[in-house]
Amino acid sequence: MEAELVRTFRFEAAHQLPNAPKGHKCRQVHGHGYRLDIHVTGQVDPDLGWVMDFGTIDQAVRPVIAQLDHHMLNEIDGMANCTAELIAKYIWDRLADSLPEMSAVTVWESDRSKCIYRGL
Repeated sequence: MEAELVRTFRFEAAHQLPNAPKGHKCRQVHGHGYRLDIHVTGQVDPDLGWVMDFGTIDQAVRPVIAQLDHHMLNEIDGMANCTAELIAKYIWDRLADSLPEMSAVTVWESDRSKCIYRGL
């Protein structure tokens, strides 16, 4: 049996999109209450009854959230143009080794806007 787990995290951060067209509102510094979903897909262990302990996901993600929460994202190395797409890839790159079962990273900028990155 295969299943997909999704563990949700939240962080607050400011950013601006310096490559957005002139006059675009996102060129200005602004902030989001981001929601982050980490997706893990795998076979359900027949004895344990789970793909992975949610605590294992927490342990991997906690240091990444600490780098992002209440920071200016543009000031983080590798995040000069921090769109939702590039934030998702940034997070994927930092978790891929510790969570090889990770199947997607979803970054929500609002309740209506999200990016799903699958490491491709």
